[in-house]
Amino acid sequence: MARRKKIYEGKAKILYEGPEPGTIVQYFKDDATAFNAEKKDVIEGKGVLNNRLSEFFMTGLNNVGVPTHFLKRLNMREQLVRACEIIPLEIIVRNYAAGSLSKRLGIEEGTALPRPIVEYCYKDDKLGDPLVTEEHIAAFGWASQQDMDDVVALALRVNDYLSGLMYGVGIKLVDFKIEIGRVYEGDFQRLIVADEISPDSCRLWDLETGEKLDKDVFRHDLGNLADAYTEVAKRFGVMPKNATHNAKPTLIN
Repeated sequence: MARRKKIYEGKAKILYEGPEPGTIVQYFKDDATAFNAEKKDVIEGKGVLNNRLSEFFMTGLNNVGVPTHFLKRLNMREQLVRACEIIPLEIIVRNYAAGSLSKRLGIEEGTALPRPIVEYCYKDDKLGDPLVTEEHIAAFGWASQQDMDDVVALALRVNDYLSGLMYGVGIKLVDFKIEIGRVYEGDFQRLIVADEISPDSCRLWDLETGEKLDKDVFRHDLGNLADAYTEVAKRFGVMPKNATHNAKPTLIN
């Protein structure tokens, strides 16, 4: 394995220096967390499935003109991505009431929303990723008004693409979260979709049965998380041949 240096380790992924300037290797772990990491477990094969699914979704977005950081998959657990400056926000798009929205507003889970709702959370695990408004974002300089206009436009384009894709395989896209990064080309800046798109970052329900096929299975002890993710991978035809591959990267300090 190529010698490389770890840049960052999060709850579900590890980032390493890439083989070329401006690139990063993103490694998907098997760790599962919920409720701001209060609940933890290791789900064998989860990282493999998320790597393949995120590759599939990011490639599709690139192909329809929605820019992402994804460059190529390297192996069962790693992908090469473009380095970018992450805006410190989680962008959440909701099509149906679920999770915290249902709790905050007293709306029954599963209720169709009158239109997609875009929300923002400030990325800080110690604070529990609190919900913020565009007023907070502008006041604290996390993003400009032009950035936010572009963020909303990107988020809604991702929603349109993913909603249709999911519907085609019998899945309802309840909600999802993405991160957005800035890349610079000379004096020109543009925004791209970053991080990952996988069942870890989406709420996915079977259209007919309402069965949950996302991390809520782990959050609420509804069954086997790997089985749920495997079902999503099978529907999209990206089921890896060796979903329990558990090789670990070699870290050179």
